[in-house]
Amino acid sequence: MAIFTPKEVTDNYLQASIGKATSPAWRLFVLGIAAGALISMGAVASSTAACTVEGFGMTRWVSGLIFPIGLIMVILLGTELFTGNALMVTAAIAKKITWGQLARNWVLVYFGNFVGAIGVAALMAFFGQLGLGDNTVAAYSAKVAASKSSMPWMNVFVLGIFCNLLVCVAVYLGNTAQDTAGRILGIFFPIMGFVTAGFEHCIANMYYIPAGIFASMVPGFSDAIVALGVNTEVLTWGNFVFANLVPATLGNIVGGALVGIVMYACHATKASKPTNG
Repeated sequence: MAIFTPKEVTDNYLQASIGKATSPAWRLFVLGIAAGALISMGAVASSTAACTVEGFGMTRWVSGLIFPIGLIMVILLGTELFTGNALMVTAAIAKKITWGQLARNWVLVYFGNFVGAIGVAALMAFFGQLGLGDNTVAAYSAKVAASKSSMPWMNVFVLGIFCNLLVCVAVYLGNTAQDTAGRILGIFFPIMGFVTAGFEHCIANMYYIPAGIFASMVPGFSDAIVALGVNTEVLTWGNFVFANLVPATLGNIVGGALVGIVMYACHATKASKPTNG
């Protein structure tokens, strides 16, 4: 089966952005919650699989192999993910939507993603999932959260740029295919790459860091967390928001916009570009 060319994908996404920008607020928010929960499901599965893997590289690789199920579900089910919607910048540049409509979509989807992700994190921590493997998953979750909360601000920002470069490339590659298998293959490899490399995804971190914070609040998990040498003092909501979420979000916006702008400048058809006046 033929695939969509880069020009066709670019033009198709511009048209899809109009629907995203004009969709009812309740719909964007609900689809945002769904996307946040689905991304978190990928994170839950990857953490559970990787928590006892020996070796730094192998741990990252196992996580990278499993985490992509989250974005695959997000795209195939048509939910709304903030990081992918960074590509909508091109629709505003093309005057297909207004900058106000872009901001409206981002705000509604971002907070929907947050609700979905933090909700999954709470359910996993307080209803037994993180207790698997004699609390090994809880200890690993706290370790991941502490590591992300301790990174320098600019490091998170730069890693956020690279993360969403790959996420938005995955969106593009997935949209080149006209069948389910092709879309899955297009999405899978860039996402595997960003997870294996350890780049920073703001929506995934809405699960990873709260999951670690919640795990540290459960008395039954404390021994396993201490045994792993986790610095629980950095597991605060302030660190989550200001040390990680803010720079990761800003970096993700930059990375996604760069992909969109390059593809738009090089591949958008003349009919898709704004006319003067």
